[in-house]
Parts: sequence; C-alpha cells; structure tokens
Amino acid sequence: MKYRKSIQDFIIEYACADTTRLRLKNIEANFDVSWAILQIEARKKLQNKLPSWLSHLDVVFPSILSAEQCSSELTAQYKQRLVQPGSLLDLTGGLGVDSFYFAQKVSQVIYVERFDEYCRAAKVNFKALNAGNITVVQDDCVHFLQNNDRLFDTIYIDPARRGSGNKRVFALDECEPNVLEIIPLLTRYSKRLIIKVSPMADLSALQSLLPGIVEIHVVSVKNECKELLLVIDTEYDEAKGNNKPVTVLCAAIDSPKDSSIFSFKIDQEKQLPHSASCNLIKDFLYEPNSSILKAGAYKTVANAYDVVKLHKNSHLYTSERYIEDFPGRKFKVIETIPFNSKGIKQVEKEYPQLNLSTRNFPLTTAELKKRLKNKDGGDFYLFATTLSTDQKILIVCQKAH
Repeated sequence: MKYRKSIQDFIIEYACADTTRLRLKNIEANFDVSWAILQIEARKKLQNKLPSWLSHLDVVFPSILSAEQCSSELTAQYKQRLVQPGSLLDLTGGLGVDSFYFAQKVSQVIYVERFDEYCRAAKVNFKALNAGNITVVQDDCVHFLQNNDRLFDTIYIDPARRGSGNKRVFALDECEPNVLEIIPLLTRYSKRLIIKVSPMADLSALQSLLPGIVEIHVVSVKNECKELLLVIDTEYDEAKGNNKPVTVLCAAIDSPKDSSIFSFKIDQEKQLPHSASCNLIKDFLYEPNSSILKAGAYKTVANAYDVVKLHKNSHLYTSERYIEDFPGRKFKVIETIPFNSKGIKQVEKEYPQLNLSTRNFPLTTAELKKRLKNKDGGDFYLFATTLSTDQKILIVCQKAH
C-alpha cells in the first residue's frame, strides 16, 4: 500500500484505527510510518489529558511512556499558582507539559531533560505552541545542579517513581533522582522549591524527611487523587526554629471552570477533638473528596461544615440540614437498614440496582455485592459502614442536588 499524503494527513485519517492491525499493513510512505503510528497511539492516550495540545498537529510525542507519565492540563494549570514570578528551573522536563504551563506565569523557564529524544520533541513542541521563553537543556538534572551557579526563583522537580524492572516505587529515597541526597543543592539554588511526590506518600513522614515544607498540595481530578506537591521555603533554618505551620491545600478539580480548595493546618487537625458520637443517621450523608481523605482532614472538615462523623474510622458524615458547599459527594438519605439477614433480603427486594460502597466495614465492596446480588448502577447508592456504637448498617440514599 502506497500512502501519498503527508504524515499529518495520515494521523488524521487513521486517528481511530486499530494501531495493532495498522502496523501489520505493508504501508509505504515518504515518512516513518512506525513513528506516525506511535503518534496516533500517544494521541489516543492523551485525548482527555492534553486536549489543547492535540489541536496542534505539529506537536509530537517521543514515546508512549511520555504520554502515560506526563501531567494533565488540569494539574499543570493548577501548579502554575505555586510558582514565584521570575525564573524557573524544571529539572525533570519529560514531555514538557509542566514547563509549558509554568512559562505562562514566569519570565523564563529552563527545561532540563537527560533523554535526547525528549529534548528534540520539546523543542518542536514549544515552537509549535508559541512558548518562546523556554530554553531546552539536555543534561542529567544532578549534573546540571552541580555545575550551576545561578539562583532561580523556583525550582520544580518530579522524580521518576519507577525502579528496576519498571517497578513502581513510592519512597523518596527510591525515586530517581533521590531528592533526599540532593536537597542541599536544590535549596542552595532556589528561593522556592516544589517537589512532586507519589500520591501514596505519607504526609507526616514527608514533613520529617524534608524540613522547611510550608505547603502540601493534594490534587484530585474527578475525585481521583493525582498529585502530591510539596512547597519548601528554602530560607527555613531548623537550628533557628523559624519553621512555619504547614498548610495543606486539598484541591478538587472536575474541569477548568469547576474546582474547589479546602485548606487546613496540620497542627489544627491534630488539636481538634473528635466530633460527637453518631448513633443515628440524619437526613443527609456526605463523603469528602479524595484529596481531603488523603490529607487526613477528618476532624477539620467536620468542624468547618458542622457535620457529624459516623465513626472515627468511617470517614462519612451526616447532618440534618443540607450543606450545599460541602467539598465532596452529597446524598439525601432514603433509609437506614441494619446489616443482618433480614436487612440483606430487604435490600435485594427493594433495590435491585445499586451503586455500592463500603467504608469501615467487615466486607469489601466485591464481597458485599456477591451477598446482595444487586446489579450495578441506577439512581440509588448504598453505603455499608459502621456507626460509633460499632453497629454495622446499610445506608440507602440518592444524590442530593
């Protein structure tokens, strides 16, 4: 098969094609067909992640891995608010999404990346996207720092969280580069340091490992925790004891125009007493968004919105009046059913279709689904949980609007 059109035409024409089958075809063209198919595969993966980049056919992707690991537009746009005006050093450039959005808020960005193919793609992409204030440097980030003599207003680093055999790792000292080893270099050449870490990392452990943290940003997209960002004040001096209280900002992003932030102080959460015991489910039920749950703001959110926690380990809340601006999912309670044989039969009979969730419950969602034999979906939601009295209950509800 002889393909006589351009590579851009090829990408458009076969955008929805099965790329496995496409690779098996004997296609002749005046461009690298394998490369063109790689572009189609990458674009499929990035449809929801980078829609504005995909509108530019000149934008290229060096590998599938680069598409899988890059930031989304939503999270990159959020990170813009964390930077200082002036100069920024992005030490782990990758596909360049973060660098591109940082460049919209600072005067100059230095993009550092050790892989040549990523740097070549970055140069093409920044030109296609009219980002003229980004300088691409091919270098290892540690080597770059060791030979640097410039103070940057902000340094950003996103260590690779994959170890040998492409195994995912979470601990800071297992990531590449090891931030704990190079923290003196990072703080020496920056006024503000931003470190992206695994969403699985423990917030308390991070504070112990990295003194000087002033902000922790827990970012969720469509209620899935995506990023954990540490902002470090490089002027922090542990010996002088001038550390600032750590503020945690829980960002819930659903779209560019639909987002919310709940902030609290870690010390404040520790000092607050547990909310009053809940022996009875009230008219409304609340489930905080994933960023709040990750941050552990269990008592602070109850105090801020005047809701009662069902159990100290259940992470569900209830109230008599509807709290419209509660940061999470909100439900109108239909009925509460005891978890026993009679209750299970009642749910089976009255609610043949349900959206099931378990919170602090002896059965997993899959195990409960097997017991109830209900179909997934529909307008009704069932939360299986435990009250402060240790009573196991099933709460049937519908979304509140």
